[in-house]
Amino acid sequence: MPELRKDPITGRWVIIATDRAKRPTDFIRQPVAAATTRVCPFDYGNEHKTPPEILAYRNSGRRDEPGWRVRVVPNKFPVLGIEGDLNRQGEGMYDKMNGIGAHEVIIETPEHAVTVAEMPEKQIEEVLWAFKDRVNDLKKDRRFRYILLFKNHGEAAGASLEHPHSQLIALPVIPKRVAEEVAASKQFYDFKERCIFCDIIRQESTQGVRLVTETDRFTVLEPYAPRFPFETWILPKRHESHFEDSEAPSLQNLAWVLRTTLRKIDKVLERPAYNFVVHSAPVQDPFLPHYHWHLEIIPKLTKVAGFEWGTGFYINPTPPEESARFLRDAGLA
Repeated sequence: MPELRKDPITGRWVIIATDRAKRPTDFIRQPVAAATTRVCPFDYGNEHKTPPEILAYRNSGRRDEPGWRVRVVPNKFPVLGIEGDLNRQGEGMYDKMNGIGAHEVIIETPEHAVTVAEMPEKQIEEVLWAFKDRVNDLKKDRRFRYILLFKNHGEAAGASLEHPHSQLIALPVIPKRVAEEVAASKQFYDFKERCIFCDIIRQESTQGVRLVTETDRFTVLEPYAPRFPFETWILPKRHESHFEDSEAPSLQNLAWVLRTTLRKIDKVLERPAYNFVVHSAPVQDPFLPHYHWHLEIIPKLTKVAGFEWGTGFYINPTPPEESARFLRDAGLA
């Protein structure tokens, strides 16, 4: 059973994933070339190589058979387990609980080698619907307080399989970084009675210098103080605190926006590895007037080293104004 342990100094929770790597040799990575020779469990016809599917959008076939367009399965090596009680307890001065949660894989397409930037918009839209459907289902479980949606693309970004997929992890606690972002947003709202993200959208749309692109529903920009070069944010123009409350027209437009943005990044940076993360409000919270969901894309162009770990500062060699100009000049790709 995994454990959640709380750092008594910072208040940060850490997952001790006892079902994963335990010995030093478990951390040695295989060369990239070796990964392409393995049988991919996410490919068509290999449905029996994954745990039974939780959700699938299909053209034909029965559960765990070919005929699907998007498929969601439990992670075969989950960082948290869905069965059991939290069993919060102390160990002297320390706090811990059972590692209860959910860890799922969203298999984005039957095609093994395609990327999100290369997918049809309708395919991306269905992936976004899978995100929404799974969050809305899992949030019914009151043990779960935060649900993270994220994608690791490329080995440098943490992807262990080439087949396009993203992941969902449901947590019984609100991560410290999320709590800080929500609290800072509320502090701004309490002082100015406006959402800080809505203000950012208005200012960046007006100034245009860090704006990448925009539609009637979304704004894509390089943030004013990015941690990493070409860090890119996608924000809905209408104030929404929870991604899972997005309406159908928004998901349709987001599919175009996400595809176009990733195509720009591929064109300018020659197809880098990247992470994207959906920042959304805690799932048990009601609508929040002070928080605004958004999606952050982080191309893997630099490494976090000693200075960053020691200070929490980030060194970014590329001003966001230049990143935005390069991405704008790439056209709609």
